[in-house]
Amino acid sequence: MSQLPNHDEFDAEALRKKVVQARLYEPGDTTAKPSGEPGEINPLARQIAKQFKEASYSPIIVTGQIRLLELICLLAIGMAMHAWIGAGTLVDHIVQFGVSTVGALLAVLAMQLSDCYQLPALRSRMHFLPRVVASWTFACAVVGLVLFLGDATPPHFQHWFMLWYGYGAAFLIAERLLVAFAIRRWARNGIMERRAVIVGGGQPAKDLIRALEQQEDNDIRICGIFDDRTGDRSPAIIAGYPKLGNVTELVEFARLAHVDMLIISLPLTAEGRILQLLKMLWILPVDIRLAAHSNGLRFRPRSYSHVGAVPMLDILDKPIRDWDSVAKRGFDIFFSVVALALLWPIMVATAIAVKMTSKGPILFVQKRHGFNNEVINVLKFRSMYTELSDPTARNAVTKNDPRVTPVGRFIRKSSIDELPQLFNVLRGDLSLVGPRPHAVYAQTHNRTYSDVVEGYFARHRVKPGVTGWAQINGWRGEIDNDEKIKFRTAYDLYYIENWSLLFDLKILFLTPFRLLNTENAY
Repeated sequence: MSQLPNHDEFDAEALRKKVVQARLYEPGDTTAKPSGEPGEINPLARQIAKQFKEASYSPIIVTGQIRLLELICLLAIGMAMHAWIGAGTLVDHIVQFGVSTVGALLAVLAMQLSDCYQLPALRSRMHFLPRVVASWTFACAVVGLVLFLGDATPPHFQHWFMLWYGYGAAFLIAERLLVAFAIRRWARNGIMERRAVIVGGGQPAKDLIRALEQQEDNDIRICGIFDDRTGDRSPAIIAGYPKLGNVTELVEFARLAHVDMLIISLPLTAEGRILQLLKMLWILPVDIRLAAHSNGLRFRPRSYSHVGAVPMLDILDKPIRDWDSVAKRGFDIFFSVVALALLWPIMVATAIAVKMTSKGPILFVQKRHGFNNEVINVLKFRSMYTELSDPTARNAVTKNDPRVTPVGRFIRKSSIDELPQLFNVLRGDLSLVGPRPHAVYAQTHNRTYSDVVEGYFARHRVKPGVTGWAQINGWRGEIDNDEKIKFRTAYDLYYIENWSLLFDLKILFLTPFRLLNTENAY
């Protein structure tokens, strides 16, 4: 293993490239990769994981909502003051709406530029209030100056302007005090925090924890420490926090608890050990950071982020996070409702055909792996004889399989049997586009998929989908050899790394056309 360059020349991008090369292998590659199979965790770790089972509020989402709230409320105050004065024509109302909109937008922009939407500013009761009021004053001054110079002041402008400015300032002060109270309370109750696990023990972990604890208004909650080492090099209690297990057990812990960040507390010279850890941990849907809090190191500014004043090298980011996840959820709901509105006659006809041609329920429920390896119940139209059905999917359906009904053979080839999964999408178990969920016990040649493709569980870093990049590229239907699951996994990983709403839209558009190829659909 090559050594890291001198610290003065260190660039985190080089390390990130090595991680990407280690995980995004070519389809069909048979080189051993870490599987990420979870290890059984001890009772203490399981008890702590249960405490963090519920997801916390994302600070980025909260700050975005506060921006929107202030924008809407400042606009509403402007229009309310105009209605209160009760003067002017329809044109005056339209002009007043435009003026209020521009003023509210300028105020939010000014507060953004003056860091009034940073978490410390939102948590502070009084310290940042002068900046907030100054930003609002600046926005109103710009609007007033432009209207005055342009000789375009509406009737009763001065009266309305003073009311808008005064009530707007009063609203911002009261709202910011309430927001500060709420965020401090959420932080105390664990509702809004970033949950972190320290990977690595000993003195580096102790120094990191002490550095984090010294940060004012710190939103990091340390859930525990995991390290493969034992004894004096890594004692059971480090800076008051228990060591909960080794790195293999961390994988299971992170699936039981909603962890946001893994912080590796190893010296940068331990490149081999760092890469070994990353190959085990990259399958988890979390941010992975490398602590860089030693005063003797100097970094290129773009290479790291900060937790307070503690520098962190950004190694891997959680895919589809914060507002991206909100946008994807909105995409799923909109297009699922559209699909149900268009396809309901086909679904009703299929339900009647299934019920009339064979005994048993119309729908078939199968347990499959979902986001973060959680088990979900996926709906399908029943395509097999009830007494011959295989809920575990240990035995894959093959060509001319006698277990499949005549109606089932048609709906499987046309993928109509998958349409009930639109309800899974609305329920939030699935996404419209993503890696296809496989049955919990699915296997090929008596080997589970995770045994065939080490690192297979990385597919579950995002929510599974009704359709996916692998499916529209021809990888659907029976998996009867190792190469097929390797190719599927490689395409799924490509999708995760390159996700965008436009990519989802492309896959969704191409899906009906690619379903015409039924060669491997049985």
